[in-house]
Amino acid sequence: MRPPLDATALAALYTEARTHNHWADEAVSDDLLRRLYDLTCLAPTSANCSPGRFVFVRTPEGKQRLAPALSKGNLDKTLSAPVTVIVAWDTAFYEALPRLFPHVDARSWFTGSPAAAHETAFRNSSLQAAYLILAARALGLDVGPMSGFDKAKVDAAFFAGTPWTTNLLINLGHGDASHLRERLPRLPFDEACRLA
Repeated sequence: MRPPLDATALAALYTEARTHNHWADEAVSDDLLRRLYDLTCLAPTSANCSPGRFVFVRTPEGKQRLAPALSKGNLDKTLSAPVTVIVAWDTAFYEALPRLFPHVDARSWFTGSPAAAHETAFRNSSLQAAYLILAARALGLDVGPMSGFDKAKVDAAFFAGTPWTTNLLINLGHGDASHLRERLPRLPFDEACRLA
């Protein structure tokens, strides 16, 4: 059995980590983005289906393509973030299953059921977004996950003619902690959990 993470690691991932909306003027390198994906892709998905797809929007041109899809409240923080990740899923993710899950014919589980394919892809790409958030924090980055965008506009700007479709957005960079508010409350165990 592996020992639990120490308090410093837990602070980086959870207890001291915060959602950031203001960013330091510090670039995030492409090498760091590759390391981020390399960690994210190691975490589990059902049947290793790995439907998550990630577009790292980091250029002014990319941000201008994204801007028309953003809600007013998300515009400034997204344009000022060094990187915005479009977390998407591949609606045809099952085509990779012969490589990713080769010991059974998992592809056939989804080719005849669009509803099962959609549910699996959405669920597991959401899970992969959470892994990306934790991996980013583990690598010293701050994050700001978001809804508040027009999915159809993001899809049209970045995924036209492909089987990819948008799930959520995550701003990445080095946050400016001087703008953080007090941590908002969370539901207590007895309200959010049951022991069965």
